[in-house]
Amino acid sequence: MKKYMSKTGAAGLVLFSLLFAGCGNAAVDEETAVRKEPYEKTEFLMGTYVTVRVYDEGKEFVLEEAFDRVEDLADKITVNEPGSEVDAVNAAAGVEAIQLSEDVYPLVRSAWDYSEASDGNFDLAIGPITELWHIGFEDARKPEQSEIDAALTLVDYERVVLDDSAQTVQLADAGMLLDLGAIAKGYITDQVKQLLVEEGVTTAIIDLGGNVYVLGGSPLREGESWNVGIQDPLAARGETIGKTKQKDRSIVTSGIYERYIEVDGVSYHHLMDPETGYPFDNDIAGVSIISDKSIDGDALSTLVFGLGMEAGLAYVNEREDIEAVFVTKDKNVYVSDGLADNFELTNDDYIWENE
Repeated sequence: MKKYMSKTGAAGLVLFSLLFAGCGNAAVDEETAVRKEPYEKTEFLMGTYVTVRVYDEGKEFVLEEAFDRVEDLADKITVNEPGSEVDAVNAAAGVEAIQLSEDVYPLVRSAWDYSEASDGNFDLAIGPITELWHIGFEDARKPEQSEIDAALTLVDYERVVLDDSAQTVQLADAGMLLDLGAIAKGYITDQVKQLLVEEGVTTAIIDLGGNVYVLGGSPLREGESWNVGIQDPLAARGETIGKTKQKDRSIVTSGIYERYIEVDGVSYHHLMDPETGYPFDNDIAGVSIISDKSIDGDALSTLVFGLGMEAGLAYVNEREDIEAVFVTKDKNVYVSDGLADNFELTNDDYIWENE
């Protein structure tokens, strides 16, 4: 059974940023109570820069609530964090079930459901492999083959036992480890979006370092869709390959060039294949998933990356609820069918293969 998985733990998740240009020449109507310049806050959390921009007049106070929510969830989810609920589950592997809070259990439930729905192509129990490599941290290394072989025997979502009524999680065997890094930031992004909406915010941008949600439309374009720039995965942060118009949507990008190690002249990125215990080896440099919920985009960006260019694009085109932009290592760009009329290539160094 082929398995695919990706990002390492919730800490250190530095992925491609997506850029926003609210280009347009029409001023927003004052009656909408939406500002052209946002209230904005940025902090370094979970190993990445988190930025929230709120455009609704008088809603500046929501920024503090949003960051309190991010920090609270991160503390409960991040591995090797004092008081982390996920750490507690990992520490009790092979011993007992751990009851989780209402904040964390739905995340684990979703990760398990994705694992099952993909027949193990997405596996929330990838932790023993990502912990071995630890790419993105100072102690990152290439493990010995014997270490990888031993770790692979512990990667199996079917041995993660959930009890919905008691909200408990148990890892069946000692040494198993949950790693929710491939889905956690999407979950947190959705939680922040829900908080903003409950506080009456209609227009905002939430950016958790590669997990982005655009709420409402651009104030500089009379509430029409935002122009969302897709990061060039082969260049410095801030360089884009193209743009797409989106509104009330999540955009999540996974790629290989911001977190990696080099060993004996070979580059190893952080997107791990749980079948081999090594980074995925295919022609994709980056993939962006556009979806209604960020948690779905997070999981699917991982799954689609692991499938490779051809199978990944076919998978996205079979679904009506998501779209994708693929960038290959040889600078070709492919977009899913639903983006054929909603993507503009702006970088001459790349070739748009859909044209």
